[in-house]
Amino acid sequence: MTLRWGIVGCGDVTEVKSGPALQQATGSSLLAVMRRDGARAQDYARRHGVPRWYDDAQALIGDPDVDAVYVATPPSTHARYAIAAMRAGKPAYVEKPMALDGGECEAMLAASRETGMPLFVAYYRRALPRFLKVRDLLAAGAIGTPREVRVRLHRTPDPRLAGAETLPWRLRPEVSGGGLFVDLGSHTLDLLDFLFGPLQEVAGQASSRGPSAAEDRVSMSFGFEGGLRGSGEWDFCSDARRDLVEILGDAGRLRFATFDEAPVELEAADGTQRFAIANPRHIQLPLVETVVAQLRGQGACPSTGESAARTSRVIDTVLAGHRRAAATAAARGGVG
Repeated sequence: MTLRWGIVGCGDVTEVKSGPALQQATGSSLLAVMRRDGARAQDYARRHGVPRWYDDAQALIGDPDVDAVYVATPPSTHARYAIAAMRAGKPAYVEKPMALDGGECEAMLAASRETGMPLFVAYYRRALPRFLKVRDLLAAGAIGTPREVRVRLHRTPDPRLAGAETLPWRLRPEVSGGGLFVDLGSHTLDLLDFLFGPLQEVAGQASSRGPSAAEDRVSMSFGFEGGLRGSGEWDFCSDARRDLVEILGDAGRLRFATFDEAPVELEAADGTQRFAIANPRHIQLPLVETVVAQLRGQGACPSTGESAARTSRVIDTVLAGHRRAAATAAARGGVG
């Protein structure tokens, strides 16, 4: 049986990363797409060879020929559309972050339990070959027992935002749930969950120096079961671009980037090895393959609503103080 997908929100992320993946995965096809702008939905369908298009999400969800729904809208509508899909008897695959906050994630999980419909989230690094290599090296004891994790992600300010009248949705917390820490940092946090298990003893601070109330500098500490400790720094008003995750063990260290296609680097007593592993063109394809396999009873997807909700709860903990301060400032008319 071929699994027939419908996409709610066929925006930029679906053009190369995910839309073609739904078409190319074994036993999968893309039957319908939806966008509020019907002309753009029709154009997407024409360019990608998709048989049906809609300008109403509920109409796509209600299409009897659509077997599963991929929600690729901004986070503010993830919960609404995913819950609607599951209540219509259709599994949901949702873009990351899973929702605006942990509370919405819990509502989505409740709907999944109540309906029996599976819920997946597009933390696709869990299935990418480069990060499976990291996992395999750790499992093989390549660095001995891991003792410390260090994360650093820096970006320089986007000059296009200077004086912009309308900020992109990723910098509007009411739509995205936060700023670039939520959008980008969530990938690394979820990856660490995949490699080591749930993050524990999470603490952090966040601030904003840019054009939005959204956080653009975050520091945090965390741990894992077994005593592994970690720290991270995300700075989106930095002087330079940096992307590094470093795992220190008692017999070596691993270095890799979350976003840049730099080689995975292993430093141990017998020298340094570098593993250059390219990403696939349609970067969500390996994860989509696991989603389709699970829905066809032939495997299991590593990125579920349960695992993704853990990442959202970590983000809530780190940003709690910043969100309270931003809400107070807004209530005072923007005067902090």
